[in-house]
Amino acid sequence: MPEAIAASLETAMARSAETALERIAAARTSIETIIFGQNDVVERALVTLLSGGHGLLVGVPGLAKTKLVETLGTVLGLNARRVQFTPDLMPADILGSEVLEEAADRRRSFRFVPGPVFAQLLMADEINRASPRTQSALLQAMQEYHVSVAGARHDLPKPFHVLATQNPLEQEGTYPLPEAQLDRFLMQIDVAYPDRVAERRILIETTGEAAPEARPAMSADELMGIQRLVRRLPVGESVVEAILDVVRSARPGEGDPEITQHIAWGPGPRAAQALMLATRARALLDERLSPSIEDVVALAAPVLKHRMALTFSARAEGETVSGLVAKIAGRLG
Repeated sequence: MPEAIAASLETAMARSAETALERIAAARTSIETIIFGQNDVVERALVTLLSGGHGLLVGVPGLAKTKLVETLGTVLGLNARRVQFTPDLMPADILGSEVLEEAADRRRSFRFVPGPVFAQLLMADEINRASPRTQSALLQAMQEYHVSVAGARHDLPKPFHVLATQNPLEQEGTYPLPEAQLDRFLMQIDVAYPDRVAERRILIETTGEAAPEARPAMSADELMGIQRLVRRLPVGESVVEAILDVVRSARPGEGDPEITQHIAWGPGPRAAQALMLATRARALLDERLSPSIEDVVALAAPVLKHRMALTFSARAEGETVSGLVAKIAGRLG
């Protein structure tokens, strides 16, 4: 009897995986008809959402970060909203507030009016432009998936994801994100300039009379089903050990002294959890049902770089977090 149950569960998982692979392939194709020349960015954004996490998009203006988030909302069937962060933005502008209403019998009562955070996909545009008080309004939402207003708890919709953007160049009038907030992002996704071929395609296909439009490839419920499948994918012992090696070697005093001497502080256990989920999601995105060490190497930098800091002497010597993580991940072979 137990063998029959196990066989039935295995068959059900195989069917779920087959359906998930079809939906993911359709989603990726739909996104790439809108976003050109950013294959790594699209892959990492999808990995973030398939893992059930939040992403931080870092890049200069004009690289289609906003367009990417809008496209993801459409393709994945999510209710998406956008908030432009500014220095005068208040927490209530994001979370919502209670308003006083007077009924027909002249009785007065408070009614909660939800803010834009009550969306399945929230784009926090230029998040570092808001004050720390406003930035912290997202902290509870990103970690606990509910907010508290006037002492009352309000649950957020499912699924709930935050994709925030940040301009790495313009720092005047900005507020750097605190480490606790950065740690809530599963991945930092660096958005670079497209190559010449991709930029030529952008010129031709986006300046004509009819611009391409994204098409839905799945529903929110199907996305949540894929997220559950990601957590069920088996992970080999060698991959688990590789994740532990990378994360622990990025901490001062635990890895190679030639590398860790440059690190002021390193990633915690949440980074290992994020890397475990992300490798599973990347494997599924690549039509595999189990992650490999190659997935760990590919995702080590985007998962770890915003969870580490260099010493002053390391910065003076021209070291970078990405470079150190690459050295650590390169030793996995």
